[in-house]
Amino acid sequence: MEASLAFPLAAICGYLAGSIPFGLLITKAAGLGDIRQIGSGNIGATNVLRTGRKDLALATLLLDSLKAGLLALGFGLLAGREVGFMAGAAAFVGHCYPIWLGFKGGKGVATYAGLLPFVSLPGFYVAAPIWLGLFAVTRISSLAALTAAALVPPGAWLLGERNNFILGGLALLSLFVFWTHRANLGRLLKGQEPRLGAKKEKPDA
Repeated sequence: MEASLAFPLAAICGYLAGSIPFGLLITKAAGLGDIRQIGSGNIGATNVLRTGRKDLALATLLLDSLKAGLLALGFGLLAGREVGFMAGAAAFVGHCYPIWLGFKGGKGVATYAGLLPFVSLPGFYVAAPIWLGLFAVTRISSLAALTAAALVPPGAWLLGERNNFILGGLALLSLFVFWTHRANLGRLLKGQEPRLGAKKEKPDA
């Protein structure tokens, strides 16, 4: 496949596939209504978990991850690693700004994570333990995501990633994660970001 055709085709297919709101579709199919009306209003796995259905949250996490990863794998096999990255990155953008939901989607963490093992194993080796370890200690999903995102580009380089297109793309996606988490970042700086599973304080009688 010629590069002049491969890159735009990968971008279009990636964006449209990334726009599929699995969290919303899964919770509606389970009879839980519109996930956008509870918790943070987000369509991602973290908000789905707030329904109390761990199985639905896991399904959302896997599907949101795979929609980037499998596209990256497919286009990578057809047209090379960089085209595969383009498809996965476009899926990330589609997840955050889905055409089907008026461009109001998720924050892209699962989609970014699902992309990494298919386009940059060094980046995945950085992101996975940092996110899992920090979340296990703090129970603050946004803090784990932001820390992992910040360390993926330099960490991938230190572990041997030398493709400048991939490294530049990872840096842009990490910046994008900070943008989608800007409200969370503000709460983190104020010490007001809630921990997942923590009970809200009851108001005074």
